[in-house]
Amino acid sequence: MKIIILGAGQVGTSVLASLASERNDITVVDTQSHLLRDLQDRYDIGIVQGNAAHPTVLKRAGGEETDMLIAVTSDDETNMLACQIADALFKIPKKIARVRAIEYLSYPELFAGDAIPIDVVISPEKIITEFIERLLEYPGASQILDFADGKVRLGSVRALRGGPLVGREIRELHQHMPNVHARITAIFRQGKPIIPNGRVTIEVNDEVFFIASSEEIKDVMSELRELEKPYKRLMFAGGGHIGKRVALALENDYQVKVIEKDPKRAKKIASELTNTVVLLGDASDKELLLSENIENTDVFCAITNDDEANILSAMLAKRLGARRVIALINKTAYADIIDSQLVDLVISPQQSTIGALLRHIRRCDAARVYSLRHGAAEAIEAIAHGTPGISKVVGIPIDRIKIPPGVVMGALVRGDEVIQVHHDTVIQDGDHVIIFLLDKKLIPVIEQLFQVDDLSAQARTA
Repeated sequence: MKIIILGAGQVGTSVLASLASERNDITVVDTQSHLLRDLQDRYDIGIVQGNAAHPTVLKRAGGEETDMLIAVTSDDETNMLACQIADALFKIPKKIARVRAIEYLSYPELFAGDAIPIDVVISPEKIITEFIERLLEYPGASQILDFADGKVRLGSVRALRGGPLVGREIRELHQHMPNVHARITAIFRQGKPIIPNGRVTIEVNDEVFFIASSEEIKDVMSELRELEKPYKRLMFAGGGHIGKRVALALENDYQVKVIEKDPKRAKKIASELTNTVVLLGDASDKELLLSENIENTDVFCAITNDDEANILSAMLAKRLGARRVIALINKTAYADIIDSQLVDLVISPQQSTIGALLRHIRRCDAARVYSLRHGAAEAIEAIAHGTPGISKVVGIPIDRIKIPPGVVMGALVRGDEVIQVHHDTVIQDGDHVIIFLLDKKLIPVIEQLFQVDDLSAQARTA
């Protein structure tokens, strides 16, 4: 696939790192030559220096033979204009753009019909907001991700001493809860993946991934750790795009405070938020946190644009008694070295954005894709198509499908029914299959399984 990526910043680089190893022909466009040279030294790609919205620049990047344009510069207007030009002059079939400002996103009709020709609008702020909302719904969870319009969710939690299943074999889960249709899909122990089977024992501090219906998430969590009390008091460091959007989404259900150090920005968001307390100050100011009763805060979330500031303020809040602290981190290197004893959870807007992009790039019909563990693992909601004899999965029992180790079929959704996958489960046309891949290198296998062989189909209908 020929892909043009507009923007060599953190998001563009993360997208490139995810796609460069997947047999794609990629060209990156940016105004800064040193960023482009650095990327070309690391990846086998083409580079073009210039304004991403200029027709001549897009032409030099190969716009006339491009299959997909991914516009992820730091400027919304540049991204939207680039898609407009890509459609008008080069007829690029698929156009994806990052749009951050809620002022645009509040009018979805802008991106429909004959308005601004963007096929997929990606909003990291919206994705992060939804991610935080789900975390708050399940206190103690590290991740809660939706599949099949929320009918099925992928959860991950840290196993703690005292959980009924901790120190026991996985197969005992269904002995404890015979009516729960959940499945443990992966275990990461000291950062290394373990392929789950019934005889694997869950140990303290294991990171356990599981798939269950949305109604069963808390039941499974209770087997791995004592359930925490619901959250009430929230404090967010940063009143930027993400901070404002999160506060808007949560202020009617929680007690919300936002700390913003820029006076103009603080005044602006205070006028736009109804039930949120906006504080002018620095989130790393110990006296400010103490005066705002940080020790009684259920969740402190640092979501400024500064990784270092987020890490330091989250660590300070934890030391001062905040129940749970979360830091938004853009740089993967930081995320890998942060001690979980000092910061409870790290969230990455880049990984969230990549997941939203990947579903449109996968070589199969994917309704949802999530990039996990800094891009090393992946979860896919693949839709089965075809008939027995043509499809490699339809009409075939699970245990007869050539599934390599490291690929776990977690659940199956057929219409409104969530079906627990067993060895003799037969996939039907239109089924949504939730799959966990412990290693991203296995993605081509899944793509091949869920692709319909068009030549075989033609031969059979001839």
